[in-house]
Amino acid sequence: MMNKSQEIGALNDEQAWLEQAMKGDQVAFGQLVEAYQTPVYNLAYRMLNNSGEAEEAAQEAFVRAYTRLESYNPAHKFSTWLLSITSNYCIDQLRKRRAILLSIDEPLPPHPALHSDGAKGPESQVVLSEQQQMVQSLLTELEPEYREAVVLRYWYELSYEEIAEMMNTTVSAIKSRLFRARRQLAEIGLERGLVPAMEKEIA
Repeated sequence: MMNKSQEIGALNDEQAWLEQAMKGDQVAFGQLVEAYQTPVYNLAYRMLNNSGEAEEAAQEAFVRAYTRLESYNPAHKFSTWLLSITSNYCIDQLRKRRAILLSIDEPLPPHPALHSDGAKGPESQVVLSEQQQMVQSLLTELEPEYREAVVLRYWYELSYEEIAEMMNTTVSAIKSRLFRARRQLAEIGLERGLVPAMEKEIA
């Protein structure tokens, strides 16, 4: 974890890269890509549940971000703006599919929020992997907009206000979507006998 001075330094670097990138400096934008490629990919994977599609989505998100830099408002976080572009692209891809229910064909990449110091042994890692796959399988049964709200809230820990801004809606609408999503997940988990583990992961 970065200390305060490191965080300030990172923000200053980001600001400098942004200013140069907005002037057409591709090297500076490359620094932004390197800084955000992991969270962008992880969001795309959570949304699409396919590593190949997630890689393509991440690449497309960065291309769109670069070509739309003039529309970026510095008053908002660059990370929020970038994740918004990513999630919107993923929503478009999901809407093009005839079926939303997807099969899990490989393990999820680990997410920091799911790790703890006490879960480093082989047996704990197996349990963790199984929990990640179970949670992902539940997420794929949600409508795209519900899935997006859940991922942004519980994995990226964005505020209701940030999510509402990204999804172009109101805070009350986001709270409503999250409530309905949690209810749907509970119903699905109950049917599968997975409610305790599911609630632990998204609560």
